[in-house]
Amino acid sequence: MATPGINNSSSPAKAGRKVALITGITGQDGSYLAEFLIKKGYEVHGIIRRSSSFNTGRIEHLYADPKSHTEGAMHLHYGDLTDSSCLVKIIAEARPTEIYNLGAQSHVKVSFDLSEYTADVDAVGTLRILDAIRICGLSDQVKFYQASTSELYGKVQEIPQKETTPFYPRSPYGVAKLYAYWICVNYREAYNIFACNGILFNHESPRRGETFVTRKITRAVAKIKLGQQDHLELGNLDSKRDWGHAKDYVEAMWLMLQLDKPEDFVISTGVAHSVKEFVEAAFKQVDIEIKWEGSGVDEIGRDKSSGEIRVKVNPKFYRPTEVEYLLGDCTKAKEVLKWETKYDFEGLVSEMVESDLNLMKHNPIA
Repeated sequence: MATPGINNSSSPAKAGRKVALITGITGQDGSYLAEFLIKKGYEVHGIIRRSSSFNTGRIEHLYADPKSHTEGAMHLHYGDLTDSSCLVKIIAEARPTEIYNLGAQSHVKVSFDLSEYTADVDAVGTLRILDAIRICGLSDQVKFYQASTSELYGKVQEIPQKETTPFYPRSPYGVAKLYAYWICVNYREAYNIFACNGILFNHESPRRGETFVTRKITRAVAKIKLGQQDHLELGNLDSKRDWGHAKDYVEAMWLMLQLDKPEDFVISTGVAHSVKEFVEAAFKQVDIEIKWEGSGVDEIGRDKSSGEIRVKVNPKFYRPTEVEYLLGDCTKAKEVLKWETKYDFEGLVSEMVESDLNLMKHNPIA
């Protein structure tokens, strides 16, 4: 007897079908990936969480009619990575050929406050999707992408970090993602599921969430330039990250699933910058040069021209365990995927500052 809602047929997916399911479609990466796939002719399905207010701001332009939220090539489903039954139902109905698991509680600092929730969503949520693929009988028909992270490296064991570098996560987020990484490898080996881990280093854009450090910086720089804010408060100014553009990185996700054989890849720029350097680059976009004074929690950044303090350190933004230096080696991705970045660091910062200047000019309380 057939299970209601599930196609028990073992016949392969129709030749030429391009149907993608994206968890986290309303986020930075999900929105860029949805755009990318629709342009390539995909039917895109996205999972969104129920909210009392609209939470589709980053993807509203992808509706057939944005004014009435009429669906076209993009179809949205209510669901959650903590709910196995809804995942089975959505996958059974959409019958995707590719699944991109981008949904997560992705804020590292917040993961220390929401450690159990982070584990449930980021770790066990990945397991739920993989099991849903098996329950729906799609193990040999679906290609699965798992959004892994450079936070897996944490207390780095070598510089730069590559696919063979040992992991040493330093946050509940990193530990949860470590489980997700290995359960993908396990299901790939145990059940022959086409599952890839993309170990993505930090990637930003104007769509980056407002509480992440890069966007926090560019928003503050825009507000300071427009006279809406006096200064910016940050945590560890000396942390170094390998920052790229999200648009470049979603292309790498897609390229992984076009391979004949699943593999795991580091995606990065190969260039590291400190938080302090990001601050300097952002202020440079509005013709403000920052001069640093002091050290540690007493360090400040002054406008070299006016002498006004524009940057302060606030210990409340420190993590209980810091990750000091992340730098990726994406040689494998360049050689196997033929992937190349299109944005450099300065171009990324410039685009983000320009976007936030435009935003704050039209909506100062944004």
